[in-house]
Amino acid sequence: MLKIVIIVLAIVVLLVLWLVSSYNGFVRLRNKSEEAFSAMDVSLKKRYDLIPNFVETVKGYAKHEQDTLQAVINARNMAMNANSPEQKIANDNALSGTLKSLFALTESYPDLKANQNFLSLQNQLSRIEEEIAGSRRYYNGVVNKYNTKTEMFPGNILASLFGFKRKPLYEVNSDAERENVKVSF
Repeated sequence: MLKIVIIVLAIVVLLVLWLVSSYNGFVRLRNKSEEAFSAMDVSLKKRYDLIPNFVETVKGYAKHEQDTLQAVINARNMAMNANSPEQKIANDNALSGTLKSLFALTESYPDLKANQNFLSLQNQLSRIEEEIAGSRRYYNGVVNKYNTKTEMFPGNILASLFGFKRKPLYEVNSDAERENVKVSF
């Protein structure tokens, strides 16, 4: 009888240890994904701060391209004011598309491409875009691990029990965003 009690007690202890370990794993991955999103958000904030300077520089050379410039500013404002990660991802994808249009527009203005202030802003924006791309890759890697853990058995039972839900990946959602920017002179 004592052996049965010891065996049952050992099984209960192992089950509790697994439960604690799994729960802590979920918390660790959730926190890492939030940290990764926050790091990406810092890079996005740098981009948001740089865009008005970039647009103002282009404005001086491309006065009749007001629609493109306004689209960039509107997309920036929407991205800055997003409330949820899903909104932030969708709005940032839209901003990336309008920035591509702005870069394509600048190809039509040789004087602008020779302007030192413009070149400096363009280099800064390029570096920030590289930071954002790296942050997105890291975020997606962490979120992929988290999502896999929330969906695989037996972790999915624990995830639903404690309210751990899938997180959105940072991905291109529309065909328009996948197309190359058309540059015409």
